[in-house]
Amino acid sequence: MKIRSLAGLFAGLLTLTAAATGTTVMAASASATAPSHIVSVADGATPQHKVVTVYSQSMQRDIPLDVLRPADTRKPAPVLYLLNGAGGGEDSASWALRTNYVEFFRTKHVNVVTPLKGMFSYYTDWERDDEVLGKQKWQTFLTKELPPLLDKRFKTSGKNGIAGISMAGTSVLNLAIAAPALYKITASYSGCARTSDKVGQQYIRTVVESRGKADTRNMWGPYDGPGWRKNDPYLNAEKLRGTQIYLSSNSGLPGQDESIEPGSTAAQGVSLADRVVLGGAIEAATNVCTQQMAQRLAQLKIPARVELHPQGTHSWGYWERELHSSWPMIAKAIGA
Repeated sequence: MKIRSLAGLFAGLLTLTAAATGTTVMAASASATAPSHIVSVADGATPQHKVVTVYSQSMQRDIPLDVLRPADTRKPAPVLYLLNGAGGGEDSASWALRTNYVEFFRTKHVNVVTPLKGMFSYYTDWERDDEVLGKQKWQTFLTKELPPLLDKRFKTSGKNGIAGISMAGTSVLNLAIAAPALYKITASYSGCARTSDKVGQQYIRTVVESRGKADTRNMWGPYDGPGWRKNDPYLNAEKLRGTQIYLSSNSGLPGQDESIEPGSTAAQGVSLADRVVLGGAIEAATNVCTQQMAQRLAQLKIPARVELHPQGTHSWGYWERELHSSWPMIAKAIGA
């Protein structure tokens, strides 16, 4: 697909996703000078599920996390940081609500950590506070503040991996570039690795501006500035050398999850149509991004497992299957 065509596609997506999304900036619970610390650990929906609240010094507010503990907590276990997409776990589009990941990890020897904030943030350090999203310092939180707190509290093995979908499919590559010693492996499902060219910027604007009502220039500065190039995994792919990489995407064409069952309601039909049209278009674009990133890694002779599927849209059923497919590689990398 030509660059001009992709840019046009994203411009259309800006229009398609123009419905307003309310965003609330969470108030700080401690003074700005307080160090990052664990505020509370509460029991969750299952014996292995914990709801952990961590105060972030860099963002000056509490951040809730879903933490799935290993079945056997007597032995140190590694950590998989599993990030949600554009909603950041603040809406219904989350690993907890759209997949059966709790059951999948029930017998796995791993701590699974998922932030329940970060809507439209790209899980990055924003250059300036935003009027809508407020202070966003996710790279600092995820790579510097959070890991030592969890390692100490849950007596982890010190080995980590990171995985994410859609918006976070970009983030997990940037985070692995920023902290190569922290993550043994990064897995990007339906992410777009190119961020500093016009197509990548248009895609990010679809998420941050059209849906989040925020200003992307507060995130990485002027569109032609160094902040965008610094946060472009395609341009910085060399820095992924030594980190194991898993990339996946679908073509955008309807697949096994795009069918109407007998007895489906009108609302279910509308939802399916939205997934086929909008989800198909988004996935087609991320498919091109994924192919470009795979080609760049191949040029640099950096090993990566790349899964490009001939069918499938930008939706949870496919991401859950990718999590399952990538797990053996993740488990081996982190010693789970």
